[in-house]
Amino acid sequence: MTVEFWTSGRAPDPAEVALRAEDAGFDGIIYVDSQNLAGDCYIALARAAMATSHIKLGTGVTNPVTRHPATTASAIATVQSLSKGRANLGIGRGDSSLAYIGYAPAPLKTLKDYVIKLQAYLSGEEVPFDADSNIDSLGLADKPKTSRLTWLPADQAKVPVDVAATGPRAIAMAAQYADRVSLMVGADPERIAWGIEVARTARRQAGLDGDIPFAAYLPLIVHDDPERAMQMGEGSLASQARFSVMHGKVVGPVSDKQQSTLGRIHNAYDMTRHTEGSSSQAATLNMEFAQEFGIFGPPSYCVERLQALIELGVDRFFLPGGSLLISNDEDQVQAVTRLTEEVIPRLLRDS
Repeated sequence: MTVEFWTSGRAPDPAEVALRAEDAGFDGIIYVDSQNLAGDCYIALARAAMATSHIKLGTGVTNPVTRHPATTASAIATVQSLSKGRANLGIGRGDSSLAYIGYAPAPLKTLKDYVIKLQAYLSGEEVPFDADSNIDSLGLADKPKTSRLTWLPADQAKVPVDVAATGPRAIAMAAQYADRVSLMVGADPERIAWGIEVARTARRQAGLDGDIPFAAYLPLIVHDDPERAMQMGEGSLASQARFSVMHGKVVGPVSDKQQSTLGRIHNAYDMTRHTEGSSSQAATLNMEFAQEFGIFGPPSYCVERLQALIELGVDRFFLPGGSLLISNDEDQVQAVTRLTEEVIPRLLRDS
């Protein structure tokens, strides 16, 4: 099994971050689609595509609300063309992108319908108009009967679609309609195994042949001092853990202590400090929870934890790091350097 390690890019110059991530040895880089908190992800991906030669490029993640599926498909297909086949479309229900325009995450049915349309657009297929379409009111001599990306090159490889999912219904939907299931359930092996089994069961019940590849979003920081590592990664840990208690009810297997901590994260979450350390949500964390939901510690510990997840069937990891490559904090730069030099090579050698 080939294992990939992806990172995230979120900086003033997306091309520079992508190039540094490529040079550091990451297999892919993702840019968030959260219009109020970050620049446009597709412009970032286009710049990254033109600055790099082999690193894969994706959204991490987009949502089914702020863009029409034809718009999303066209944008990522353009990145596919510019990058000569390196694009990946990551999508979820939406979080900060919707919160900052006044909305909660999209209902699962909305995401499902959107993913189905995305897959059709990216395959060059025709997509029926929505029920509320009103093109007939124009009195045109002729008009399109359906929607399709007419410009899509026939020889261009289809962009794979992966769905970031936490709850059992979202995981099951992703297993049936996406090309990959990206689990946002933390780094606890029991929770990862649970998510994988939910997906595989859904495929069996739907009569789908074969398995589906799995990825995992993980908060991970390499540092000899686990406490310092957690301090550096507490913002991403709190934001990722919140997905397991988004609406106040914990999803997936958890211990009593984990449930208590997740409840505190939910009640304390300040969206105006989303992903930030030293926030009210970060203040609810403790080391025991951090070492279960995240991976914080020296290289040998990180290798052991990641290897356990690889053995469960995860073949792609989305990890923090890309933007840290241009940080002014030497600890942050060293954390990424040690990840790419002391952790990833050992896992690739052993996988």
